[in-house]
Amino acid sequence: MITNRIKEHRARLNLKQEELAKLVGVRRETIGNLEKGKYNPSLVLAWNIAQVFGVSIEEVFTVTPD
Repeated sequence: MITNRIKEHRARLNLKQEELAKLVGVRRETIGNLEKGKYNPSLVLAWNIAQVFGVSIEEVFTVTPD
């Protein structure tokens, strides 16, 4: 299972879902689904999101055994 802290990092940078989506090249719905845990990101998308936030991938996404 993958959990994430996207919403927390977005709030820290005062970014809307739409703004983050544009920065990483996906639709706003993708960011919403990621935040809700309905979608797991590709490694490239996870990397891009972490880069926007200026943190490591591990600070945004955590993998735990089911």
